Parts: sequence; C-alpha cells; structure tokens
Amino acid sequence: MLQALIEADILPDLVVGTSIGAMNGAVIAAGPNEAPERLTTLWEGVAEDDTFSESVVGRLRTLARTRTHIHDDAPLRRLVAKALPVERFDQLAVPFQCVAAAIESASSHWFSEGPLLDAIMASAAVPGLLPPVRIGSSTYYDGGLVHSIPLGRALLLGAEEIFVLQVGRIEAPLRPPESPWDVGLVAFEIARRHRFVEELETVPGDVTTHVLPSGDAIGFDDPRGFRYTNTSGTRERIERAREATAAYLADRR
Repeated sequence: MLQALIEADILPDLVVGTSIGAMNGAVIAAGPNEAPERLTTLWEGVAEDDTFSESVVGRLRTLARTRTHIHDDAPLRRLVAKALPVERFDQLAVPFQCVAAAIESASSHWFSEGPLLDAIMASAAVPGLLPPVRIGSSTYYDGGLVHSIPLGRALLLGAEEIFVLQVGRIEAPLRPPESPWDVGLVAFEIARRHRFVEELETVPGDVTTHVLPSGDAIGFDDPRGFRYTNTSGTRERIERAREATAAYLADRR
C-alpha cells in the first residue's frame, strides 16, 4: 500500500498506528520514501530469524516460567530497532503517534514523545503472546484492545484526508459462527472492528477517508489471519497489496 501511495506522489503529514501498525507507522514516519524497503527487510527478517519459531514445548516452558505469555519479545524488539533509523519521536521526519492499552487504568494511552522502541513494543504487546510492557508507572498491552484502527485519533489531530493501511481482515464480512472455535473468533472480530466501523460512519463530510485494499482479504474463518507464525510469502503479499492499492488510486483520479 505504501509503495502505491509513494508512486502516486502521496506522502503523509501525520502517521498514527496501533499494534503492528505502530511498528510499521514508526518506520514510515522515520522516512516515507525509504520505508517500503525497510519494512520488507523487517518482515522478511521475522521469517528468516524464526522470531516466533519456538516449539510447542518451548512455548509451554515460557508460559510456565512467566505465567503470562508464550513468547519473549526480545527477538522482535531487536528487529524493530534495526528497522528504525532513529530512537526518539522528535527525531522522526513526520509526526507520529501510537496507542497502547494501559492495564491499571483500563484506558488508552497515546505515545507521541520520548523513546520510540518501548512505546512501539507496548502498542504491539498482544495479550498471551507477548509480555506486557512497563513504561514509567504504568503497564501496557496491545493498542488494538482500545483502538484497532485509530481513525478517530487522526480526525482529532486535524486530518483532512486519511489513508487507512490495514492488514486485510476488515475487507471480509463476518458471518454467524458454526462451531465453538468460530464463536471465539466472531466475538474477537466484533470487539476489534466495532469502534472503527462507528468512527467511519461519523467522519465529517469535509474529510475524505480511503480504506486501502490489501489485495489479499482474510476472513475471520481463514486460518492465515491468525497463524502469526507463518510469515512466508511476504514479498508476494506486498506486491498484491501494491497492485490493488495502485488500481484503487487510479480509479479515483
């Protein structure tokens, strides 16, 4: 999606992100033109370094030791740090904010200053998979718990044209569950999507919002959407998203 935007001479004045979007967003804000290559290297690195490759036994050992999560976040932290050419928010080329869920206050917390890496890892701390991140006097979990797609934040910060770079799942409609496994997935997806859907319906008439196509819509019942350990085909998915977004942008010229 980012490649297609750059090819269309569309560059951001502001970037906001949640979870994986916090990682991607920080790299984009550090330098939009260089970001596609940096992000490709980052996500291919996740595959090549086997960031989440622990065996089932290994994950159970981590869970038994920590009692809260099945993966250490150190490998992912190293890859994200390597992808970022700067260390602090005020060193970014474009203003950037990311959100995390503050555990103690059960509220959202927006990071916009100070060290980048801890804020990004807090925003991406998926409960049960990765450890919560302690920053100052608060502890944080994944920002997707409070803002899966932070459209409202972009509006609050004065955005007049918004491009939503999403991972594909919101392109596929939900359907009623047919199994116990489906029940959990449907409930999760409703919780994840509803705020974005409501915010999208209330965008002011003078603001243009583009929900960019991934070229690879993943439904809630498609295991690819939840098989986070499978990072194969990164370049192919990037190219499908570029082609789909380029076609979308061309249709609107």
